[in-house]
Amino acid sequence: MTSKRAIVLMGMVWACVAMANAENWPGFRGPGRQGVSTETKVPTSWSTTDNIAWKTPIDGQSWSSPIVWGDRVFVTTATEEGQSFRLLCLDRKTGAIVWNNEILRQKTNFKSELNTYATATPVTDGIAVFVLAADGTFAAISFEGKVLWKYREFEYYSQHGLGTSPILYNNLVIAAFDYSSTGPDKLVGWQKPWDQSFILAVDKNSGQVRWKGKRGLSRIAHVVPNIAKVGDSDQLISGAGDVIQGFDLKTGELIWTASSAGEGVVPSIVVGDGLVYSCSGFGDSAIRAVRPDGKGDVTETKIVWETMDDVPHVPTPLYAKPNLYTLTETGVLRCLDGATGKEVWRQRLGGKFSASPVWADGKLYLLSESGKTFVAECGAQYKLIAQNELGEKCCASPAISQGNIFIRSEKTLFCVGPKP
Repeated sequence: MTSKRAIVLMGMVWACVAMANAENWPGFRGPGRQGVSTETKVPTSWSTTDNIAWKTPIDGQSWSSPIVWGDRVFVTTATEEGQSFRLLCLDRKTGAIVWNNEILRQKTNFKSELNTYATATPVTDGIAVFVLAADGTFAAISFEGKVLWKYREFEYYSQHGLGTSPILYNNLVIAAFDYSSTGPDKLVGWQKPWDQSFILAVDKNSGQVRWKGKRGLSRIAHVVPNIAKVGDSDQLISGAGDVIQGFDLKTGELIWTASSAGEGVVPSIVVGDGLVYSCSGFGDSAIRAVRPDGKGDVTETKIVWETMDDVPHVPTPLYAKPNLYTLTETGVLRCLDGATGKEVWRQRLGGKFSASPVWADGKLYLLSESGKTFVAECGAQYKLIAQNELGEKCCASPAISQGNIFIRSEKTLFCVGPKP
């Protein structure tokens, strides 16, 4: 074998190794919807000028997170005062915008000042990108930017606006619609429980409805569902105002429900070692761990533990065995034993937080609204490694893929780390 051929073959081997270790970030909070990356050698230090591979201005207003598949990065935005709902495709290696397409014109209903008209994070299966617009429209878009289908049979209205995101399960695109009434009494569905909220599953190939799961009495929420293995079956776990629930993924049938008083719930569902973790909303705020193997009302039988201390109202907790990490919007970070809820330690970071924590290589990444990221080793105690400033407002949760961290600010998408 010539030395030249040996070098070429060795390069191919290393390329294959790199691809095997690389990981896509296909939806909200990554490949397992848990905010956890399996990648190593993820950047820990950067600034506005150092260790930034590229940064690309993004027009419009949106707090959706970026998603990454292969050499493509996707983000949504809303321009023209929210009426133009758009999806952008960027080159992962350079940050160049490959295309920036209007997906639909949407009705700009009422929303909270903290929300946007493009808050839902898209999700992809590597073939198409699935988006959820602020008016409740589902759409599928090819990697070339072509709209494949739209589902517009339901117009979403909420006193907060839409803040949840869709997930993928097999051939289903699933989202929770925990909305409120458009009638004269705007408190219905918001402050007053009602029975109109539901989970919707549509076929990812056609946009046709496969099932619609009804909650029963609940209130407004923006919780992204998750999937838990229960016995031999997968189960959809979804939270809303006043409830945590399990649904049959084949039929949408409600299997169990647990009471969890509070409305305006934002933190999404987390699963780990046979338990489901949920934060209730405003009101009687609590973090609860539920065992999802019951039927009917399991409030008295399946809630394993709960705590009312420093409950997050916006950032989603993160489970890294054996601990559950919670972060309040006021910057209180807690480490809880996942099995018992007992506090291991707490740390006050300072600042304001909307983004959910992410985890890679044994480290927590905590992004504040001021654009400062705290990087910490976490285990038996808190150990700060670095504080990294970007100097722009950040509310979207970061993505980690193929050795880089992707951070979306109010005006810019940053690729942190070495040039891809």
